[in-house]
Amino acid sequence: MADVTGPISTLSGAMHSVPEGMKCDNHPDVDAVARVQGETDSFGCEMHDLCADCLKGEREWEKSNEAAEWRKGTCEWCKNTVDDLRDARDYDEGLHGRVYRVCRACQKRQEDEARAELDSYGDDYDDYQEDDHL
Repeated sequence: MADVTGPISTLSGAMHSVPEGMKCDNHPDVDAVARVQGETDSFGCEMHDLCADCLKGEREWEKSNEAAEWRKGTCEWCKNTVDDLRDARDYDEGLHGRVYRVCRACQKRQEDEARAELDSYGDDYDDYQEDDHL
């Protein structure tokens, strides 16, 4: 594990820039080419620094049967048993709130509701200029 952060708004799997001179977590004599966000919760996350071979292995794992099994389970929001769990945050809890394991349908519903709320304001929210209100 290369680094542990404090609260962070991104979720597991996010790619981050690799600090200069960082070595692979698994191969300390090889330069890291990618920094992948690992386990994430409201306190922070683990960052994994990977060399090209380890990054390739990570991408292959994402397509594996083991990864497919890891995505199966019960959605924390709708309580249905699904095979497409992913990490998500409740917008009402903020960017550093709890990370939930939810199905794609619940995540899409949340996104659609947020978009509908923004759209209900018309174009005003897009045109807001802080200087206009000082």
